[in-house]
Amino acid sequence: MENCLSFLFFFTLILLFSQKSIADDRIKQHQSINDTQLIVSAAQIFELGFFNEPKASNLRYLGIWYKGIPDVVVWVANRDNPILNSSATLTFNGDGNLVLINQSGFHFWSSNSTRSIQNPIAQLLDTGNLVLRDSNSGSENYEWQSFDYPSDTLLPGMKVGWDSKTGLNRKLTSWRSPNNPSSGEFSFSINTDGLPQFLVSKRNKTLYRGWPWYDHDFGQGYGNGFDYNLVFNTSMEISFSYNYSATSRTRIVMDSSGSINRYVWSDVGEEWRNEFTFNGAGCNDYDLCGDFGICDAVVTSTCGCLDGFKPISTQNFSNGCVRKDQNICKVGDGFKRISNVKWPDSTGELVKMKLGVQDCRGECLKNCSCLAYGTVGIPKIGSVCVNWFHKLIDVRYVPDVGSGDDLFIRVAASELKSAQSDDGKRNVAESDDEKRNVAVVVAVPIVSVIIFLALVVGGCFLIRRRANGNDEVVIAVVEPPIQENKLEMPIGVVEAATENFSFSNKIGEGGFGPVYKGKLPSGQEIAVKKLAERSGQGLQEFKNEVIFISQLQHRNLVKLLGYCIHQEEILLIYEYLPNKSLDCFLFDDQRRSILKWPKRIDIIIGIARGLLYLHQDSRLRIIHRDLKAANILLDSEMKPKISDFGMARIFGEDQTETKTRRVVGTYGYMPPEYAIDGFFSVKSDVFSFGVVVLEIVSGRKNKGFFHPEHQLNLLGHAWKLWKEGRALEFIDIMLEDEYDKHEALRYINIGLLCVQSRPEERPTMSTVFSMLENEKMQLILPQRPGFYEERFIVSDIHSSSSDHHASSINNVTVTLLQGR
Repeated sequence: MENCLSFLFFFTLILLFSQKSIADDRIKQHQSINDTQLIVSAAQIFELGFFNEPKASNLRYLGIWYKGIPDVVVWVANRDNPILNSSATLTFNGDGNLVLINQSGFHFWSSNSTRSIQNPIAQLLDTGNLVLRDSNSGSENYEWQSFDYPSDTLLPGMKVGWDSKTGLNRKLTSWRSPNNPSSGEFSFSINTDGLPQFLVSKRNKTLYRGWPWYDHDFGQGYGNGFDYNLVFNTSMEISFSYNYSATSRTRIVMDSSGSINRYVWSDVGEEWRNEFTFNGAGCNDYDLCGDFGICDAVVTSTCGCLDGFKPISTQNFSNGCVRKDQNICKVGDGFKRISNVKWPDSTGELVKMKLGVQDCRGECLKNCSCLAYGTVGIPKIGSVCVNWFHKLIDVRYVPDVGSGDDLFIRVAASELKSAQSDDGKRNVAESDDEKRNVAVVVAVPIVSVIIFLALVVGGCFLIRRRANGNDEVVIAVVEPPIQENKLEMPIGVVEAATENFSFSNKIGEGGFGPVYKGKLPSGQEIAVKKLAERSGQGLQEFKNEVIFISQLQHRNLVKLLGYCIHQEEILLIYEYLPNKSLDCFLFDDQRRSILKWPKRIDIIIGIARGLLYLHQDSRLRIIHRDLKAANILLDSEMKPKISDFGMARIFGEDQTETKTRRVVGTYGYMPPEYAIDGFFSVKSDVFSFGVVVLEIVSGRKNKGFFHPEHQLNLLGHAWKLWKEGRALEFIDIMLEDEYDKHEALRYINIGLLCVQSRPEERPTMSTVFSMLENEKMQLILPQRPGFYEERFIVSDIHSSSSDHHASSINNVTVTLLQGR
């Protein structure tokens, strides 16, 4: 009897908790599936069934996924109405619509066909499309289909965009989070009012957008085998879809972090490979340069102004630009051509299109509100004239010559550089000479900075003197005549702001020199770095700060407001960040408790975003070379900003590594290949980032770390605990049990992967960022960290930071001692 009861109990569990596929790929009238069953498409490609998300929760959903890959759900029926603590059934109602109901008859979801279906059949196709039709109608005469109601995933053959037959404007909407399929903040759609273009929005705000469709390889970046289909018929349909010949297992996803990713399944590695990512970083940021601004990412993402315009603010180029000469729509108006650009936003009232216009230039001149024009050929339609009105926004240069379009900007007569042609009607801006010589952008602040640096060098003189038997170079800087430089700030303004550099306003000191807090007449608070007389840094570092930071626009990089040179004084003026640097909190036993686990994670991700921007935003990459906790500043909301670019260097697109005799950086954060041999690359910053991650997680500093049981430093200690399966002991005791254990292990794992001894073993920052965002990341066995047990001595040390014995800007001699 007892054995029978055990068997019955076991059999009941199987019925309740195992999912069985029914014999067919469809559900017929009077049939249903419960939450222990699923249906499989005819070729065994897709499955439809029930799943829990998060996995250990009681929230249950009906969804579709690739057969054999259930962890990636491509469509969710009841994403905003989960089944809680009950079982449910997918069946038909009296009108022939699909309904998802529980035992009490509560409806969680239904198909919304407005027609009554007499003999309904629901079928899961090999495309991943769940279709509803009448069994007496044609096989493709669908009354309803899941492809018309996408979740976050676009499958091959699926469309986004508008369809007049259904009245639907289909778009992708992100999950709320990687473990929450409910509708999130981000959406991916097609602009149907104006020129068709991709739009990614956060709620109702545009974050970034794609190209206008025509004259471009719209599939660029998607890889071989990617075949797309664009439909532009304003009375019938405006849509985008794609096919992929190489494999049926591919998907485009609107990620919960706000990026568009295309994944392809690898049967060899049994994993999804990210083949293409499109996000709002750098010049893709819709709001980066404001109205009438233009973004250039040749070196870094730099904002300037379109021809005929000037910046509204010389301190914040993202505020946009205004006309230099307001006398527009007068006799002599003309156009200047900008070549190889991404056209401005072309939605709604910003743009008007006319077919078959022969004189697009003349059409624009007739309307005083017309700001610019361009021409484009649309397949099966013909030549189209495009006019822009109200504002020109989100214009950028295209890195690859010949990949962009021509844009003709309307300017006042005073902006035209040459006389008109003999007939007096054709603007010289369109003559051959003007086409070759037209200025493309107001170079703010690049040209001014270059002029400034040249004058500084010209105004400098070097005096050699002997000091204690060593040659010492003293640099005296004479104030150059650069009154026109927009970043220059008068010494009187800086002195007044800092109360003449009073001691009470001093807030810190680094390798550059002391730092003072100040307040400008406008009320804006500033931080002023003052080059110390005996600072190890000098003109080279000062140039780097001005050149790099003035050109960088990112929320996780500190903002340079200006500079000042007066006699021997060299000053840099930054935005003031009230919470100082990360090390002030992280390595202070009293203040460390403020950094709760979620805040530490936010700081790590913010630093990673900043580094990813530096390394990957353009063909030329910036290597910071002195990333450390002391150079991570915190704003009023404790958001991180990378600072101190005095040691930074630019890398070319094809450059992977270089060598220097002048090793700079901070002991404890430098990788071995750099500290010993002078080799540095993007992987040098990755190593430093890994050290910072491990310091944030543990609340302890790598330099000077001591443990009574061994002679390892913090990196070696973390690696030792990882190998012994005791990695959670590495977590800061201040955090107690407030952290998620799997998440903590993931972050320790990422930190150890970044500090591996060999640079080729370390991930790139793009890979690091993907791992940080991937909550389902599989833990990877890291190799031995660099300097995990060694103690090395750096001679001839001068500080590059507040730690006077931590950094070097001279040649370095390194002695390795074996750990005990």
